[in-house]
Amino acid sequence: MMTKEDVTAMILSAKKQVGLTWEEIAEKIDMSPVWTHSACMGMNAFPAEKATLLTAVLSLPQEAAEVLQESPTKIWSQTVPTDPCIYRFYEVVGVYGPTLKALIHEKFGDGIMSAIDFDMQVTRVPHPKGDRVKVEMSGKYLSYNSW
Repeated sequence: MMTKEDVTAMILSAKKQVGLTWEEIAEKIDMSPVWTHSACMGMNAFPAEKATLLTAVLSLPQEAAEVLQESPTKIWSQTVPTDPCIYRFYEVVGVYGPTLKALIHEKFGDGIMSAIDFDMQVTRVPHPKGDRVKVEMSGKYLSYNSW
């Protein structure tokens, strides 16, 4: 029986073999690159038609499409990430998390930004001091219920 971890390993191997970028794969299944990568890593469940498209693009077995449709269990193996790129995002949240929370509460009230009804884009922006990584996130505002 195949697991999400098995399918993720198969996807990474097939991606390397076919020589596609995440943007190219996402385009072929008509999804965003951010969502596509996250779902391929097991953090989101694929809709049936997208799972079938992905497995066709990467020549994976039908069983992989079925596994991709399963609801994820989001577990992080490390409390503090050690990968330098991922750690910087952890650092951003550590430094600016309270600021983001305060500003969200001032603008919207007591609540949160959804990470389910959510989209994100990563773009490269030329800059005289060196190119910039631009990360744009947009999540639905969810107010806390007070009943």
